[in-house]
Amino acid sequence: MAHGDVTHLEIPVNDLESAKDFYADLFGWEISAPPGFEEYPMWQNPNKISGGALTPREDGFTQPRSIVEVDSIDDTLAKVTANGGKVLKEREAISETSWWALFEDPDGNVLGLFEGSMEG
Repeated sequence: MAHGDVTHLEIPVNDLESAKDFYADLFGWEISAPPGFEEYPMWQNPNKISGGALTPREDGFTQPRSIVEVDSIDDTLAKVTANGGKVLKEREAISETSWWALFEDPDGNVLGLFEGSMEG
């Protein structure tokens, strides 16, 4: 598993169905929502290496945000705080084997963190 790599890009949208059609046609992305995540349709690049999700736009989430894979969200959030950043969302479970969090860097950029595996 790669760590410190940008592995996911979330794109906030107002209309999930229109956005799915737009990006599928524009870039050839395969887009589908995993069971239980109907409001989070995932897209896959044609190269099958990277991807992301289309997510409902909400207050505070109006621009695309990158998700970085790390060994430990807790350790990374401690470094965020120690280096002048701010934790926006503490470590939260996605599944039994994966977690995510959000932070803001000292310049106001919001990034996400991912830890774990979506396998099994």
